Amino acid sequence: MDDFWNTDRFFNQSFFKSDILPPVNIRDTEQQYELEVSAPGFKKEDFKITTDRGLITINAETSEENNEESGGYTRMEFSRSSFSRTFSLPDNVLEEDIKANYKEGLLRITLQKSVKSIADKKQILID
Repeated sequence: MDDFWNTDRFFNQSFFKSDILPPVNIRDTEQQYELEVSAPGFKKEDFKITTDRGLITINAETSEENNEESGGYTRMEFSRSSFSRTFSLPDNVLEEDIKANYKEGLLRITLQKSVKSIADKKQILID
């Protein structure tokens, strides 16, 4: 009986937008880490980004409601999309210097590395 409530049996999983995690690109450069989250259909105000105990969490939630009345019929449609992604922060990230922007469906988060972590490379001699 539990299988009956499994929506995958009736619908493609993409039917429920809230079940989909957006793809994320993570780039490690010399000065910083860059996260790119592909999240079209959201507005800047829909996002909440927090850090806590070595984790960064990206939450987003949006909803839309349309109500039409014509010819004695009423049609009301609504949609809701949300996701949450959490990542471990490397030890060398300066949490106070994390910056984010959202433009054209792409959320970019820049995590600045500490100066200590980007010091010049040093070759270690083997005895």
